[in-house]
Amino acid sequence: MAPSNTTNVSVNLVGGMLFVATAERSRGTVVLDSDPGHGGVGGGMMPMEALLASLGSCTAMDAISILRKKRQRVTGMQVQVHGQRAEEYPRRYTHITLEFVVRGIGVDPAAVQRSIELSQTKYCGATASLNAEITYTFRVEEEGEDA
Repeated sequence: MAPSNTTNVSVNLVGGMLFVATAERSRGTVVLDSDPGHGGVGGGMMPMEALLASLGSCTAMDAISILRKKRQRVTGMQVQVHGQRAEEYPRRYTHITLEFVVRGIGVDPAAVQRSIELSQTKYCGATASLNAEITYTFRVEEEGEDA
């Protein structure tokens, strides 16, 4: 049995370059594929896209949890993640920007900023695992305003 601080994911080839990743604990799955130029058919996220999705969702989950503890009336949250990659292989991300849009009723912008800051500096393991400059912006939209 693996130690409790170990995460296990199984990645299985379906065909071509299409893989299905399954987490041992949650049983959640992610479909991954390559682009057609590299043998894929576009049947799932590319691995580097999944990396950005993981970062965005990790930070969003931290932020929404903190905002709920602060009793902020958040009705929606969206995070756009933009990654800039190096030209040379392994073409790692060098800079990533997270753009948060938080919708709600009377949501305090200072509480939003603090929740994102805490995620980025203390709680988000995805942020801590990446060797990239990560920055963020945010805006708060009052419920009922046009998006």
